[in-house]
Amino acid sequence: MTGPTPTPTTKVVVTDPPRAEPADVETLAAYGVATVHEALGRTGYLGPGLRPIQDGVRTGGTAVTVQCWPGDNLMIHAAVEQCRPGDLLVVTTVSPCSDGLFGELFATALAHRGVRGLVTTTGVRDVADLRAMGFGVWSAAVSAQGSVKATAGAVNVPVVLGGQIVHPGDAILADDDGVVCVPRGRVAEALEASEARLAKEEATRRAFQAGELGLDRYGLRTVLDDLGVRYVSASGDPS
Repeated sequence: MTGPTPTPTTKVVVTDPPRAEPADVETLAAYGVATVHEALGRTGYLGPGLRPIQDGVRTGGTAVTVQCWPGDNLMIHAAVEQCRPGDLLVVTTVSPCSDGLFGELFATALAHRGVRGLVTTTGVRDVADLRAMGFGVWSAAVSAQGSVKATAGAVNVPVVLGGQIVHPGDAILADDDGVVCVPRGRVAEALEASEARLAKEEATRRAFQAGELGLDRYGLRTVLDDLGVRYVSASGDPS
């Protein structure tokens, strides 16, 4: 079940969508955003516009998606009720909005329900309080600008962030490198591919620690030669 296709007039709260297995999401989160993104063929990255308000936090959860209107956080209130332990709230708006739609009170309510964090294309506020309580947030802006609660939107429908479609129940992974979405149906593939990539990276790390160069390990000398790159000595002597 992927839910109804969202439009600017969608007014729906979808209850109990299927979710990726929490234990699998936990394992994926430990690999890190960059590793999983690369392992899945450089797909799922939600863009450079979503930055963490904190440092050193790595988390993952199953998406509860929210579509709001700009300057209006009514549907975030509706979404809180739909959250379960292990979820991660994903909020966007029908048109660009940097207002602070989310703050410490929302985080308090979500933390009580076992929610892992927030990813939002909007702004957030109460940043110092959010950091102090350890509630992870990845947002497009920080803003004290307040909001209203007046316009219907949608909860648990597909939403778009950074050109990527996020469905309710998808695995959302977030750390200092940004945010990546793993579709629920690709979680098993992501686990296998990420483990293989981690093993490959460890072998490369040991090689580099032993002095091997990336030029040789990756066969890049031929690439440079094919591109016409020449080595010349700074002294003018032939290299």
